[in-house]
Amino acid sequence: MKYIPFILFTVMTNAAAQLMLKHGMMTLGDLSFAGTNPILKMLQIVFSPWIFAGLCVFVISMASHLYVLSKVELSFAYPFLSLAYVAVAVFAYFLFKEDLNAYRIAGIALICVGTVLIAQSGREMPEEQAALAKDKLQSERSMIQ
Repeated sequence: MKYIPFILFTVMTNAAAQLMLKHGMMTLGDLSFAGTNPILKMLQIVFSPWIFAGLCVFVISMASHLYVLSKVELSFAYPFLSLAYVAVAVFAYFLFKEDLNAYRIAGIALICVGTVLIAQSGREMPEEQAALAKDKLQSERSMIQ
């Protein structure tokens, strides 16, 4: 449970990156590759300020996620990323005036319930599991002798 703040940092940076990318694409307007070099057009997109910032925040999010994966089980950490869907839906509603209807709200509620259930499982970190197994083995050996 002590790694939950790192997991939530990963979730929030992931959501922030999505919002930056959306804002960046909105500022670019309609995309057309007609009459342009596709590679130059892609570079123009990637290096537009909001897109570039979003990609940089994604890198930070991935670095944070890698740290989390080194500390907790994948089956515990990965489902928390679904909270990014929740954050993106809520912030998109306020920032971009996107629709947040009853079906989306119900889906968000289900995601939240599922994430809480996973958080309650509180799986131990692999190094703690290894230490517990080692202690158990040593105690069994001492009982045999």
